[in-house]
Amino acid sequence: MATKSFTIAIDGPAAAGKGTLSRLIAERYGFHHLDTGLTYRATAKALLDAGLPLDDEAVAEKIAREVELAGLDRDILSRHEIGEAASKIAVMPAVRRALVEAQRRFSTKAPGTVLDGRDIGTVVCPDAPVKLYVTASPEVRARRRYDEILGKGATADFEAIFEDVKRRDERDMGRADSPLKPADDAHLLDTSEMSIEAAFQAAQSIIDAVLNRNA
Repeated sequence: MATKSFTIAIDGPAAAGKGTLSRLIAERYGFHHLDTGLTYRATAKALLDAGLPLDDEAVAEKIAREVELAGLDRDILSRHEIGEAASKIAVMPAVRRALVEAQRRFSTKAPGTVLDGRDIGTVVCPDAPVKLYVTASPEVRARRRYDEILGKGATADFEAIFEDVKRRDERDMGRADSPLKPADDAHLLDTSEMSIEAAFQAAQSIIDAVLNRNA
C-alpha cells in the first residue's frame, strides 16, 4: 500500500517570510519542499531564453508543461527581469492549470511535502491538513527586501521597492484566476513584528498538534 503523504500548504504575499519558514519546516520534518513561485519563474526564464513572446498563452502553456520541478535554481530565478516576466504569464489560466497539475503531483511525495506560494491552500492543495497564511505589512516586507538587496552588496531604492510590493499585492489579490487570499481554515501568522524563529515555533506548534491528532 502506498504511503500517504502529509501536505503543508503555506501562502502569503511577497517577502512575508513564507519561503524561509517553508524551508525550515521542510528541514525539521524531513519533507520535500517546493517554492511554487519558482515554477512560474522557470517557465518565464525558458520563454526569455528561447526568445519567445510573453503574451502568447498557448506557447507559455507548452513551456509550462515541460518545466522540471527538480533542481529549480533560486539564485538564478530570483533575478528581477525573470520576476517581471513571471508576473505576466502567471495571470494566464492555461499556464496556471499546467503548473497547478505539476504542483499537485509534487504534493503527493512521501513522507510529506511543504508547498509555498499564493494559492496552495485555496487551489493547489485545498485538502492539506495544515494551511498557514504568512503575512506582514507592506512597509515591513519592502524593508526586508531592501535590506536583503543591500546585504548582497547591491544598491536599492526603498521607495521603488515599496511601490513594487504594493503593485504586486494588487495584482496577486485582484486577479480573476486564483487570487491571493487565506483559505477559510488557514492559520494566520503575521510576521510584521515576529522573528523567523518565533514564526517557526508558532508554525511547529500548529503542525505538531495536527500530526498528533492524525497519529
